[in-house]
Amino acid sequence: MSLIDPTDNLERQNAKLLKIADALMKRVEYGSEQSSAAYAQFERAALLEKRVRERTLELEQTLDLLHQSNAQLAQANQDTEAARRNLADAIETVSEGFALFDPSDILVMSNSRFCRDFRDMANVLHPGLPFESYVQSVSQSAYLSLPAGVSAKSWAEQRIKRHQDRHAMFNVRLVKDRWLQVSEHRTANGGTVVLQTDVTDLIRLERQERDRLKDKQTRMIRATLDHLNQGVCVFDENARLVSWNRKIGALLALPAKRLQLGVSFSGILAQLDERIVFTRGIGLEGFRQWAYSSGPRSHISFEIKRGAGITLQVFGRGMPDQGFVISVTDVTAEREAAQKLAEINEILEQRVVERTMELEDALAAAERANASKSRFVAAASHDLLQPLSAAKLFIASLADRHQKPQDQVVLAKAEAALGGAEQIIDALLDISKLDSDEGITFDVRQVALHDVLVPLRDEMEVLAAENGLSLRVVDSDLMVETDPAYLRRIVQNLMANAIRYTETGRVLVGVRRNGGSARIEVWDTGPGIAEEDQQTIFEEFKRLDPKASANEGLGLGLAIVERACTRLGHDLDLWSEPGRGSCFMVNVPIAGRAGPRKTSARRIAAPVGLAQAGLIVLLVENEVQLRRALSVMLEAWGVHVIEAEDAASALTLLEDLEITPDVLLLDYQLGHGASGLGLFRSISDRLGTLPCAVISADRGSQLHNDCKALGVELLSKPLDRHKLGDFLDAVATRST
Repeated sequence: MSLIDPTDNLERQNAKLLKIADALMKRVEYGSEQSSAAYAQFERAALLEKRVRERTLELEQTLDLLHQSNAQLAQANQDTEAARRNLADAIETVSEGFALFDPSDILVMSNSRFCRDFRDMANVLHPGLPFESYVQSVSQSAYLSLPAGVSAKSWAEQRIKRHQDRHAMFNVRLVKDRWLQVSEHRTANGGTVVLQTDVTDLIRLERQERDRLKDKQTRMIRATLDHLNQGVCVFDENARLVSWNRKIGALLALPAKRLQLGVSFSGILAQLDERIVFTRGIGLEGFRQWAYSSGPRSHISFEIKRGAGITLQVFGRGMPDQGFVISVTDVTAEREAAQKLAEINEILEQRVVERTMELEDALAAAERANASKSRFVAAASHDLLQPLSAAKLFIASLADRHQKPQDQVVLAKAEAALGGAEQIIDALLDISKLDSDEGITFDVRQVALHDVLVPLRDEMEVLAAENGLSLRVVDSDLMVETDPAYLRRIVQNLMANAIRYTETGRVLVGVRRNGGSARIEVWDTGPGIAEEDQQTIFEEFKRLDPKASANEGLGLGLAIVERACTRLGHDLDLWSEPGRGSCFMVNVPIAGRAGPRKTSARRIAAPVGLAQAGLIVLLVENEVQLRRALSVMLEAWGVHVIEAEDAASALTLLEDLEITPDVLLLDYQLGHGASGLGLFRSISDRLGTLPCAVISADRGSQLHNDCKALGVELLSKPLDRHKLGDFLDAVATRST
C-alpha cells in the first residue's frame, strides 16, 4: 500500500513525505529505547526517507527536461509559424494564381490570385478541398466560356485527364474575351502545383498581329493573282468565292459585276457563256460533283473551248481547309502548234517508214551478202585445205625418204610456205565463223591453264629463239571456265603477235588473279602502240608496220582475238606506251585450282614401230590427191593401206577381201549425203567396233561431240602427221 497518493502533484507529495518523516522521528525519540519494534520502524523510516530524496531528485530532473522540451517545442512552433507566414507572404507576392495540392490531391494552400477570375468560387476554395471538387466547381462556373459543342461535364473529364500528366499547360477561355494559361507541375513528393497566368493581352496582341498579317497576306495574294498570266479563283469549304483575279473574267468572258465575294460555284457555272464546250477530260456535271464533294479532293485537269478558236485548260486542286482553287490557262497557241507538229510528225513518220523500208532492204541485202561471204569463205577454205593437206603429206613423205641435204632444205621451205598458207586459211575461217552466228558453238567447260600455257611455251620457244628473243611463260595452277580451243587460239595469237613485232628483248606470259577472274597477260618489249592506233590494230587486215611481208601474216590475229573474246564474254584490255612495249590482257572466270599434274612427254610418230606392228588401215577419202598422199606417207611408215573412194566402195571392198582392218581412217564428207561417222556405224555393225579416226576440216563443236560420243578420234585438216602418227602408234601399242 502506498504512503502517498500518486495523483497528487509533486509539492503535495513532498509535504506528505516530510510530515511522515517528522512523525517517525518523534516516535523514535519518545518511544521505548529497548523496544526493537521501534528501532525497526526507525530503520524503515530512514530507508523510506532516502528513497523519497532519490525520487524527488529524479522528479526534479524530469521536470527540468520537461521544461526544456516545452521551451524547444514552443520555439519550433514559432519557427514553423514564421516559415508558414513567410511562405504565405511569398506566395501572395506571386503575380500568378498559385495552389498546392498534396499527393492525395487535397488542397494545402493557395494565394488570393488563384481562381480570382472565377468570382463564384470564393467560398469554395479552402484547404482540404479535393482536386476533383475544384475542377467540378470551375466547370460549372458562370465565368468559364466553354468551347462550342463542349458541355461542362465533358470539359471536367478532359481537365481530369490532363491532370494525370506529369506536366500540363493549356489555355482556358473566360467570359468577356479573357484568357488564363493553366500549368501543372508535379512536386518531389507527388503533390501538384497549379499556376494560373492571365494571358489575355498576349492573345489579343497575337490576334491583332495575325489579322494584320492576314490583311497583308491577302493584299500580297491579290497582287500575285493579278500578276499571273492565268485566271485563278479560290473557293472556301462551302464552295463560295473568296478570291480571284481579273484574268479569270477575261478568259471565261464573265463581267466584273458577276464576280463578287461569296457568290456560289453553281452561280458562276450558270453565268458561263453557252458557247463554252467541255472537250477533253471531265464534263460539266463531273466538274460540279467534284466541287461539291465532301472530303479530300483529287486533282483534276480538263480542257474547254470558248467560241470557235480559244482553247482553255482548267486545273483544279483541293486545299487543306476543304476549299479548292481553280486555274484557267489559254493554251490556244500550244494546241495549234501541237496540231501542226502532229501533222509534221505524220509526214516525218511516213518518210521514216519509207526510209526504214529502204534501210531494211539494204540491211537484208547486206546480211545476204555477208552470209554469202561467210559461206564462200567456209567453202573456199574447205576446198583449199584438201589440196593443201595433200601437198603437205607428199612433202612429208619425201622428207621421210632421206634425200640429200639440199633437197631437205627445199622441202623444209616448201613445208613452211604451205604452213603459212594453212595459217591464213585458218584465220579466214575463224573470222568467218566469229562474224556469223551460224554454225558456231562454244564448248565452255573447266580448263586448266597449265594445259594451255605449257604446250604453247614449247611451240613458241623455237619461234622466239629464231627472232633472238627470250620467251618466259609463268605456269599457273588455276582452273578457268572457257572454250579450251578458242582460249588456246587467243593466247597463241597474242604470243605470236608479240614475238613478230618485238625486235630485241623478251616476251613474258603470266597469270594474275583479278577478283573472280584470271587475267592472262602477254608482255613484250616491242616498239609499243600509240594511243590513236590502239583501236585500229583490232581491225582485220590492219598492220601498223607497212614494211611487214605477207609471210608475217595479213593482220588477222588480233581481229580473231577481239572477236573470240567478245563472243566468249572475256574482257580484253591493252596497255601500251611507244618505246616501252605493250601488254595484252584477257580476263577469264576462275573455276578453281587444278589437281596434281601428270608429266608426260610428247610422243612423236615412229614409223619404225608401225612397220614392226604391221597395221592394216582402211583409208576412205573422196579427194584423190589427199587419198594418194596419205597412202604414200602411211606406206612409207610400213603401214598396209586399203584405199576406197566412198562408203559404198569401202563396204564392197571389205566384203570382197574378207578382211578386218586394224584401223579406220575415214573422211567426214564422203559425198552423196554420206559421212565418215555413218560409215563407221555401218562397219561396226558388220565387224564390231574398230579403232577409228575421222578426218575433217569442220572445226565445229557438234562434230567434236559426236566423235567423242562414238569414241572416234577427230583429226583436223590440214592433217598433222605427228597427230596421225600418235594415233596409229597408240593403236599399235594396244594391239601388241
